[in-house]
Amino acid sequence: MSDPYDPFKDPLLLDHEADGIRELDNTLPRWWVWLFNICILFAVGYLGYYHVFHLGDLQAAQYVRENKQGEAVKAVALKSFEESLPTLTPSKDPAILDHGHAIFLRNCAPCHRADGGGLVGPNLCDDYWIHGSNFVDNLRTIVNGVPGKGMLTWRGVLKPSEIHAVASFIYTLRGTHPPNPKPPENQSQPAAPNIYE
Repeated sequence: MSDPYDPFKDPLLLDHEADGIRELDNTLPRWWVWLFNICILFAVGYLGYYHVFHLGDLQAAQYVRENKQGEAVKAVALKSFEESLPTLTPSKDPAILDHGHAIFLRNCAPCHRADGGGLVGPNLCDDYWIHGSNFVDNLRTIVNGVPGKGMLTWRGVLKPSEIHAVASFIYTLRGTHPPNPKPPENQSQPAAPNIYE
């Protein structure tokens, strides 16, 4: 500690020190002081606007409002998609089929195997389909799921274009012969012929 009566000492240098660091007692820059005061005024205004007078939505209320708007948009898109189901056909576009394959591997393979041979879910490669054999039946099964057998309802999880892409990919699995497939589960309803053969 230096002598407080040292005539050569800088008048702005305070007497205390920590680890050899001394503090200057100088005035803060005006721009910094104004910025600090503006921040305080903003905080007071924010507190009053959102928390005292409730003039604006808090984050939770804003999330709920925007979520309702998003759900309404999604419901319109799904309704339009479901109304167009009877007219849809499997895509042959390689890019759509690749996209459908990626969706299948991510969402469907845990129950149907990566090759479609079936695990918990049924075999998707044979000619026997439990919930309908044509493409529209497959789309409806994906959209509505089979909750009684543990298949998720993919409505609202996948976009309509993703549902069409994955159903188109699944359609290409028909007639393939994966090793050790799950046995047929519905002998009474053979599938429609595969358009890819």
